[in-house]
This record gives sequence, structure tokens and C-alpha cells, in this order.
Amino acid sequence: MAAEAAPDEIARHAEKKARIKAARDRMMAEKAGEKGLILVLTGPGKGKSSSAFGMVMRAISHGMRVGVVQFIKGAMATGEREFLLTHFPDLCEFHTMGEGFTWETQDLERDRAAAVRAWAKSRELIRDERNRLVLLDEINIALRYDYLDIAEVVDFLETEKPPMTHVLLTGRNAKPELIGIADLVTEMTVVKHPFRQGIKAQAGIEF
Repeated sequence: MAAEAAPDEIARHAEKKARIKAARDRMMAEKAGEKGLILVLTGPGKGKSSSAFGMVMRAISHGMRVGVVQFIKGAMATGEREFLLTHFPDLCEFHTMGEGFTWETQDLERDRAAAVRAWAKSRELIRDERNRLVLLDEINIALRYDYLDIAEVVDFLETEKPPMTHVLLTGRNAKPELIGIADLVTEMTVVKHPFRQGIKAQAGIEF
């Protein structure tokens, strides 16, 4: 059992937290603007798509329409896709347009063609101002392998994205040009991963 705090310790704690709250309130009072954000989740660690789909669910909970385009994942069923299409078909437009990981397809032209189709669908969803959030899942992989022109993607996001539409882009090795225009960039790092211990991808965790 923890020792009971002395009265002077309690008073110091309350005074410290009051100062923190006052500073926080001043900071929050200065943040009044809103805009459609460009958000990038990258890095070698697990959790990029998982975090992105958390944002998708958060947007849906506010009654916002969302669009999802998956650039790499192929026909394999995933929990997030099944859940969203089953429970929120009126609020989520979901397109799985990849052909699987590049080491599985082993076909450069097919991979490029799939990425081009996925980017065309992405532009369509982003231009539709009814969609408040559009997730481009694993687009960074397509950009890394130059299946898409990074200059074209950046120009589109800067010049054609509606002012209040959020666009969320995931995948390892985000290009510097994309990081440069993003409003938020989070890099996931690896500390431990069960795959390195011989544990395969498991339903409910990886897909």
C-alpha cells in the first residue's frame, strides 16, 4: 500500500498542476483554426494501418463520410474491411486495389498498373467533398518503388484537395517531398515484433 501523502506535498502537487492547467488553457485558447490535414504515418514499426483505421472509425463516429483505398493489399480478407463494409456501408467507401505484396506478384507492370488505378480512385474520392477523410493505405510503398510520380501526388494534394478534407497516407519510407507538405508526420519504430520470434501474422492483430 502506498504511503499517504503529507499535507504540504498535496498542496505543492495541486499548485504545480494548477500552473500546468493555466499554461495549457492559454495554449489551447490560441488554437482556433481548422483545416483539412495531410497526415503521414510511416516508419518500419507495426501500427501504421492500424492507427489509420482508428482515425477512420473516429471520423465515422462523428457521422463523417470516409473513403479508403488500399494500394498494396490484395484479395485477402481483413478485419477492418469486413467490419466497415458490414456495419458502415453508408459512411465508408472501401476500395482494395492492390495485387498483393511485390514479392508475391513479381510483375512490375502489373504492380504499376494497379497503383495507377488506385491513384485514380484516390483522386476521385478526395475531390468528392462529401468525404471528410480519405485513407490512402500503403501508398508510400507505391511511391517508394516509383509506381507513381511523387511530384504529381504532391501537386494534387497541394492544389486540388478540398480545404476541409483530411487525407491520411500510410506506409514505410515516406518520400521527403510528402513529409515536406504534411501537417502531421508520425514515424513508427520497431522495439520488438513477434515475427522475429517465429510467430506468424495473426487474425485480429495483423489483419
